[in-house]
Amino acid sequence: MAAFWRPGPRNLITDVGGVRVGHAGDAGLKSGSTVALFDAASTASVAILGGAPGTRETDLLSPENTVGGIDALVLSGGSAFGLDAASGVQSFLRQQGRGFAVAGFNVPIVPAAILFDLANGGDKDWGLHPPYREFGAEAASAASLDFAIGSVGAGIGCTTATFKGGIGSASIRLDSGVTIGALVAVNALGSTTIGATRHFWAAPFEIGEEFGGLGLPSPLPTDASRPRTKFAPKPGTNTTIGMIATDAILDKPAAKRLAIAAHDGFARAIFPSHTDFDGDLVFAVATGRSGLSLDIRGAGSVELGAAATVVMARAIARGVHAAEPAPGDLLPAWRQG
Repeated sequence: MAAFWRPGPRNLITDVGGVRVGHAGDAGLKSGSTVALFDAASTASVAILGGAPGTRETDLLSPENTVGGIDALVLSGGSAFGLDAASGVQSFLRQQGRGFAVAGFNVPIVPAAILFDLANGGDKDWGLHPPYREFGAEAASAASLDFAIGSVGAGIGCTTATFKGGIGSASIRLDSGVTIGALVAVNALGSTTIGATRHFWAAPFEIGEEFGGLGLPSPLPTDASRPRTKFAPKPGTNTTIGMIATDAILDKPAAKRLAIAAHDGFARAIFPSHTDFDGDLVFAVATGRSGLSLDIRGAGSVELGAAATVVMARAIARGVHAAEPAPGDLLPAWRQG
């Protein structure tokens, strides 16, 4: 499919300079964690639009608060237990001397968000302590420029209303030379496909055949406008959590606006989204590695925001498209037809 924008060489968030990603998890548990490491402390903010979020250290990302840069971000399964993954990442970074300097100590800054995957058919009998701290440390140590998408890391146990979910990622390089990328764990209450079809809601933004090349159904099915959701939703049992990253130079208020714009990608790729039963959240990170400072209060902000919408929608569809079937699954993978 023809596209106005082109992806970076990997079509991953790591096309943004200064970003590396790693996964860890357990197939029997049907859960895991995904970590994004930043080569240097990077400007960040967050926008939370779902009604049931689970987070760690998100208050410090508010534009009015003191800490100016973060060292890593964590997306994890495990519901509230998964917040332990950030502690494992902190331990890894502390060994490297990374962190916010205060009173002679370096404190690694690692915000995190979690999704609910406890009731997905996996064996959660982990004993006294959940394994997510170890997952966080393993994922951080495995972080690299090339990483898998689909049923890996925080995406191992993800589901949507109709198919398995998963980890997705995508990138765009703008004419200005700025790169923007998305990383997302898709565990939505709603559906990423239209009605009873296999066509993705994100189809208008697809580049090539990165998530199947089916385009939009023609004509649209009569049930397209009927919400398809998980049976008997309960608060806290669903979530799409993600991050948007750019190598442009942004301040914290501009990063906040970028996170808000990326939520439009949720709405373009998942129906319904931002429900009372989702914890929908987007972190936004600016590494500044391009050295380019856009006109973020004018036309430059419009283009960057539009690109954030597109790249997030594509990442969501790619996460579902790449999911693989596994023993004990409660839903089919998209590739199973």
